[in-house]
Amino acid sequence: MIVILDGGPQTTVQDLGRFGQLRYGIPPSGPVDGHAFVLANRLVGNGDSAAALECTVMGARFQVHVACAIAVTGAEMPVTINGSEAPRWSTLIVKSGDVVKLGAARVGVRSYIAFSGGLDVTAVLGSRSTYLRGGLGGLEGRALRKDDRVSLLPALLPRAWRVASDRVPDYATAPEVRVVLGPQADRFTEAGVAAFLNNSYEMLPQSDRMGARLRGERVPHLRGHDIISDGIALGSVQVAGDGQPIILLVDRQSTGGYTKLATVCSFDIGRVGQLKPGRSLRFRAVGVDEAHRLLQEHRALLESDLSAKAKE
Repeated sequence: MIVILDGGPQTTVQDLGRFGQLRYGIPPSGPVDGHAFVLANRLVGNGDSAAALECTVMGARFQVHVACAIAVTGAEMPVTINGSEAPRWSTLIVKSGDVVKLGAARVGVRSYIAFSGGLDVTAVLGSRSTYLRGGLGGLEGRALRKDDRVSLLPALLPRAWRVASDRVPDYATAPEVRVVLGPQADRFTEAGVAAFLNNSYEMLPQSDRMGARLRGERVPHLRGHDIISDGIALGSVQVAGDGQPIILLVDRQSTGGYTKLATVCSFDIGRVGQLKPGRSLRFRAVGVDEAHRLLQEHRALLESDLSAKAKE
């Protein structure tokens, strides 16, 4: 097992998500940055959906009570093992009694810590992911805190891997986020759509796992901002009466009555979730066919991200 010595501001257990429950008002949850999450699991020899930790803004400090492999990906949080610096985006072997600590994020927002075998918490509605607002999943439906104990599933120590340096995401640059316009793009003025696509938007500190709140050039509506409530997809860009976009994320509501100007492509959600408050992003419109092509390219690149770690 691992014992939490300091949970940090928000460390939760996540797997790839709780699917099939949105019709009942329960979001999928799971990691905000799915790309970093999957790579962390692959670095320790797990399947992509094994439960791991998501740390927000600042990491956790914990002691391991069994020899295992760990990997830390995502935001640039400095990693130490027993006080000595350790590499990120790489397989790390730890022994019983070792203390691992993640510091404050220098770049990015969310880091992921995977353990060989995965975290062994009770699955709720088919998933181990924590949904904080609903208080379900993970460990008692909440963020981890001091003295929590989380069991690990048994696993052999894996081969050592690392993510190729040129494949580590650059969270420091302002991202260009690809979107497909719609489903209510016709409810905005032409000038409003142009403003959305031609200006930068700042991430606000009110953002969380439910949605990323942005501030920038106002996006005017053509016929009001209210619609009959309909379904909310991952990445839906709602624009309420103030004309400011909100990108809905993994803990989003199931339905909403505000007009949706666009939908962020799934492969860019992680970049949105890694943008610190005060930093900016831009949007670029793509067609559905191009979005599918880009998704296939993203998946192909994910398969080539790992390489054998050089022997010491």
